[in-house]
This record gives sequence, C-alpha cells and structure tokens, in this order.
Amino acid sequence: MRVFTLEGKLVALLFAAAVLAAALAGALGALWGDGWLAALVAVAVLALPLVWIARTAIAPIRRLLRALSGSVASYRDGDYSLSLASRRGDEIGALIHAHNELGQALRGQRQNLVQRELLLDTVMQHTPTALLLVDTHLRVVYANLAARHLLNDGKSPLGMDFAEMLQACPAPMREALASGNDSLTAVTLDGAEEVFHISSRDFRLQGRAHRLHLVQRMTRELSRQEVAAWKRVIRVISHELNNSLAPISSLAHSGTELARRGDSARLPQVFAGIGERARHLHDFIAGYADFARLPAPRCADVAWAPFVEGLRQHAQFQFDGDLPKESGWFDAAQVEQVLINLLKNAHESGSAADAIRVRVTVGADQRIEVLDRGPGMNDTVLAQALLPFYSTKRSGTGLGLALAREISEAHGGRITLANRDGGGLRVVLQLPRR
Repeated sequence: MRVFTLEGKLVALLFAAAVLAAALAGALGALWGDGWLAALVAVAVLALPLVWIARTAIAPIRRLLRALSGSVASYRDGDYSLSLASRRGDEIGALIHAHNELGQALRGQRQNLVQRELLLDTVMQHTPTALLLVDTHLRVVYANLAARHLLNDGKSPLGMDFAEMLQACPAPMREALASGNDSLTAVTLDGAEEVFHISSRDFRLQGRAHRLHLVQRMTRELSRQEVAAWKRVIRVISHELNNSLAPISSLAHSGTELARRGDSARLPQVFAGIGERARHLHDFIAGYADFARLPAPRCADVAWAPFVEGLRQHAQFQFDGDLPKESGWFDAAQVEQVLINLLKNAHESGSAADAIRVRVTVGADQRIEVLDRGPGMNDTVLAQALLPFYSTKRSGTGLGLALAREISEAHGGRITLANRDGGGLRVVLQLPRR
C-alpha cells in the first residue's frame, strides 16, 4: 500500500484548488466580461477553496495536538494508560504510533519499578536494623518496623518531629542519634544491657536532602565475637607457653647433662637462659591476669586540677574548656589508667600531638572525653573495638579499650566511641555522680 506523506497531500490539494479556482475565474470572465467586478468575484472564488483546503489540512494536526496535550497531562499525573487511535499512514500516524509505544514502555518500566519498590520495602520493613529517614525539616518520613518498635513503642512515627520522638528514647541512644556520628552505644532495655551500633548518612531523595539513621543491635554479634576472642586468646596463650616452655625444657636438659659431666662453668649461662624465658612468661601471663582480676573501684573525691596535671606526666594533650568546680567521684587510679590508654591510642592513631584534646564536664553525670584527629574507625573496627583481645595493631594485646570498658562499667558508667566530623575519634567516658 502506497503511503502519501502529509506534505504530498497538502501540495496535491493546493494544486487542485488552484486549477479549480482558475477554471471558475475563466468561466466567470467569459460570462461577465472584463472589469473590476469580475476580478473581485474571481478572487473571492479563488480564496474560498483555499480556506476550505487549509482547514481540511490543519484539522488532523489540531486534533493530534489536543490529544497530545491531554496525554502529556496524564503523564505528568503519573497515568501512562492513555493511547491514541489512528489508522493514518502518514507522518501523523507515525507520530501517534511512536506515542503509543512510548506509553507502553513507560507502563512497563513503572510496573517493574513498583515491583522493585515493593520488594525493597518488604526487605527494609523486615530487616532487624532500625531505619529512620528524616527530611530537612527534621520530620520523620520513613520508619521500618524495627524503628517503630525500638524508638516509638511500635507506633508509626511518620510526620513526627525527630527531636520530639527522641525524647522517649534512653539518654545514651538519644545522644548518639542526635549527634549524627557513627558510634557504639550501650543501652539498658528491660533491665538488660543492649549494645547498638548507630550510624547516619546524608543523601538526596527526589532531589531533596534527607538523613538516614541506622540503629543495629549488636549484643548477639558481640557475644559471638567475645567467644571468638576467647578462642583467639587461648591460641595466643598456648603459642606463647609453647615458645617459652620448649626452650626451658631444652635448657634444663642441657643443664642436666652439663652437671652429669661435671662441666659447671657453663651452668650459669644455662640457668640465665631459663630465668630469662621464665620472666618473659611471667610478664606475659601477668598482663592477662591483671585484666581478669580487676578489683572493685574505690571511689573517692578527686580534685580535677591535680588529676589532669598528673595525666600530663604520661602523655601530651590540650585541655578544652574550664575544669569543673565540683570534685569528681571515682577511683582515681583506675580512671587514670583508662585515660592513659586512651591518650596512648590517640598518639598512636597518627594524630598530631596538638590535636589531641581532653574535655571534662559535669552535669547529670561525669563526662571525660578524649579527642584526636587520626583516621577514626571503620564500621567493623568500631563494632568490635571494645571486645577483649581485639586489636588492629600487629603487637597489640587488645586489652586497652576492653579494660577501659570494664573499669567504666564497674563504676556504673559506660564508654562510647564515635567518629568525629572532619576525621578523628571521640572516646567518651561517662561515670555516675555520687
């Protein structure tokens, strides 16, 4: 079937109109003769078919534009079900066919997108990690089931003010969520201590800025990691014992042979070797024994000024703010040991010495903060840093932060780790007031 283009049809119609007008003008001229009246009538007769032809040619374009206007309005409203009917074989027909194909493609893409959104929402709703999405006005725009149960007593917080919703949360979790930094926080829920990893991320959704808060319960994972840590330390102790006992056994055998042969000149060297290995083994075991038999804290009044000055004898740091006028209440020796370990870690992080700071504030509790500008911790290290015997250092024992946790909890307090904006780590030792 031959297809005539819209341009071809229009040219043919104009040519036919011109021929018809010329014929009519000739016929009128033959009937009325020459003169202005004949010319006027000829022009009128010539214009009428041209107007009719123009309206006839423009009519399908006008109908197409009206249909496309309605279709675009439907697309804007998210309705892709509209199709245009046409049996034309010209450019208008091709445009209508392309429009219908576009609508079909959009309907298919939207159906796939809806299915993926349903799948994603199902996964997010049933994940054990609490997910909370907040807009720029600090209004909650999304919360999965875990977030509803953990942060809002099982009720939907959609539309709530984020700060208002946090008022019902335990203080440690409220502070960690409000800070917006990644942190590991211990919270007492229903009489049992639970550990949560809290992180926040900024991103744009539909062109608008949002903040996503994630709260992951780490108690079970920490228990599993603690078992793994104990297995690891048993392997380390076994390795160290074998490394010391094997030489001691060999030296004892050599000493026995030397004594049997009466060669007493070499015996002092053998005994010195045995003594050296025994001292090494004693020092190694003592480090772990000190951790295992941590005594109960003996809390007393502690003047802040001499306490802070005493720390300067062990590590370099800058002090932020003013010292509290009220005396502290804690076991000075144990807390000093904690802070020495924290300051040592800050220096070993690669932070500049003048960027390491200590802050002390007294409010509802006693807060001692150690801040550095090192690389901070990634999520994996942050989640395991307080575990006994966990260390990222080649020669580390993994006891420093674990001992800090034991001492803080023995005081009835807690220790939290969080990455700082701009890089670095913030370690907060919170102790109850008297």
